Amino acid sequence: MSITIALAGNPNCGKTTLFNEITGSRQHVGNWPGVTVEKKDGVYKKNKDVVIMDLPGTYSLSPYSAEEIVARDYIVKEKPDAVINIVDGTSIERNLYLTMQIMETRIPMVVAMNMMDEVEGRGDQIDCGGLSKLLGVPVIPIVARTGKGLKELMEAAVSAANRRQRPERPEIFDNQLADAISAIADALGGGDSEENNWKAIKLAENDEIIAKTVPSDKKGAVDELVKAANKAADGDAEAKIADSRYQYIAKLVKECVKRGSKGNNQETKSDKLDKILTNRILALPIFAGIMYLLFACTFSENFLFIPELPSPGVWLAGIVEEAWGFVAEGVVGAVEGLGASEWAVGLVASCLDGVGAVFGFLPLVLVLFLLMSFLEDSGYMARVAFVMDRIFRHFGLSGRSFIPMLMGFGCSVPALMASRTLESDKDRKITMMITPFMSCGAKLPIYAMFAATLFVDSNQTMVVFSIYMLGIIVAILGALILNKFAFKSETSNFIMELPQYRVPTVKSVLIHAWEKVKGFAVKAGTVIFASTVLIWFLSSFNFSGLCDMEESLLASIGNGIKWIFAPLGFGDWRASVGVVTGWIAKENIVATFGQLFGNVSEETVEAVMAGEEALPAITEVFNQVSAYSYMAFNLLCMPCFAAVGAMKREYGSWKWTLRAVGFQMLTAYVVALLINVVGNMIF
Repeated sequence: MSITIALAGNPNCGKTTLFNEITGSRQHVGNWPGVTVEKKDGVYKKNKDVVIMDLPGTYSLSPYSAEEIVARDYIVKEKPDAVINIVDGTSIERNLYLTMQIMETRIPMVVAMNMMDEVEGRGDQIDCGGLSKLLGVPVIPIVARTGKGLKELMEAAVSAANRRQRPERPEIFDNQLADAISAIADALGGGDSEENNWKAIKLAENDEIIAKTVPSDKKGAVDELVKAANKAADGDAEAKIADSRYQYIAKLVKECVKRGSKGNNQETKSDKLDKILTNRILALPIFAGIMYLLFACTFSENFLFIPELPSPGVWLAGIVEEAWGFVAEGVVGAVEGLGASEWAVGLVASCLDGVGAVFGFLPLVLVLFLLMSFLEDSGYMARVAFVMDRIFRHFGLSGRSFIPMLMGFGCSVPALMASRTLESDKDRKITMMITPFMSCGAKLPIYAMFAATLFVDSNQTMVVFSIYMLGIIVAILGALILNKFAFKSETSNFIMELPQYRVPTVKSVLIHAWEKVKGFAVKAGTVIFASTVLIWFLSSFNFSGLCDMEESLLASIGNGIKWIFAPLGFGDWRASVGVVTGWIAKENIVATFGQLFGNVSEETVEAVMAGEEALPAITEVFNQVSAYSYMAFNLLCMPCFAAVGAMKREYGSWKWTLRAVGFQMLTAYVVALLINVVGNMIF
């Protein structure tokens, strides 16, 4: 029979890193709180009968947020066979508070003392053997990032699960409080006595969720006993219980931890870096500079200001384009060689054209996400959220809202899901409305396409960089408008742990980037391929049969809606169709343009695939101003259908979802209109 082992720990303790190491799973390892929104499961790679459950990071089993409720409910209600409690050895006092609470549930557990390399680097020593004797549970030193100690950890966890090795509940309360808690447990009666004892502690802590589970016939007696417990604790049992735990933790640390000569009060490297990177004056310019460098590494034709030295992203993109051109030419030639009809050759060429237009930007996505994941895993992005709190608080939000927005640079779907970690209902609703303004990876090919065709003589890096910054600026202004007119203006609190700066492992960065690129490639091979077939059909036929593109069904649809976009500078039917297909998947816009802005003929297809032509017909429809307006509109308008579905799940109603979509469409239209009008006045 299989056994289930849950991973529980504070945010930033290395829990998800450990999960990836022991399961071989390709999960995103982020370096800020809230990245693990839902519990995830995997199979131990050395024993297929062991299921590993990755729970959201939580500081305690007294739930104050959605992720803490998920973690507690799983541990208490699902009762895994064992719990691995990951403890950050560099912050042992704070981390052991959760350890004490898990022990109170009496579920078999093992403590994984993580980041022992950093502990040793500080000159500290943790006596894991001595701590194990005092706690009565195995304490295994590990370094999750490198895999050190994981074999011993899993052996101890599997053994604890098989033997049902329950930890003893620590005797940390004074006699009066202990007697009061026992009386509450007795009053609950029936059922599991261990569960009643745990519930009694929670009731003494005034836990509202547990209080609602007390049977009505016992509620009166239990309430009286809870009042007695508060009286025994000088009026505040919750504070007395917390203080008792911390006093016990202090004794454990005193006996088992030896501080090195460097001392706790010595300024760390992270402290020194934070004096610069979170400086009130320098923080935002540094963030802008770092983001600009990211885009320079991705898009610049003159990397490091050296003429004709392409950036890694541009260099790799050139290789992929040549390879795809060779493949496309071979496939089209093979189809013709088989004697296929003209329409069949056109279909194949058109599909290769559309999908190839997306795949050509795959290296740019790879390079950008490699660099972004490096910043996330290093701990810098958590500082950005902290810095943004200074700005966000003026608009009624907290810096914690910036965490889903940062995730939005990857994909809007998990970013919208991450908004559930926000404690304020107002924050959640506003954040979900503005998160799609962040430029997700699917929008990147749109910018790259226009940069390559219409901004050849301009600073292409600055063009793309400015679009990303536009999303952030519009999101902040949107939050201000929503907070002032749609929601009551109330201040949101922001408490966030800033992790130590760490050099990310190559494996961690590659896992993150691979997940993004894989999702991009899979979408290109499925959704976008299907869309290219549909677009080819609609652009090649009308109700009379095969026809020219200008007389096709697609042209009729585009001509019917192009008047809507004419004030924005792109009143061509093909541009209008691109907007609509982009709602299926944003990459579809590039695939659509690859088909519509080129004749469906072998010569044109070969030229485009070989890089000799870069969708030249675009220049007949767009100039630089209208192209920028088009990019801005697609940046800010309704996201893809998958993201809209995520919004519906998180809002819980179509009413709020449609409000959000309406706000996004109106914002996109107004901003694009302003860009077109003002841009044409200036240029």
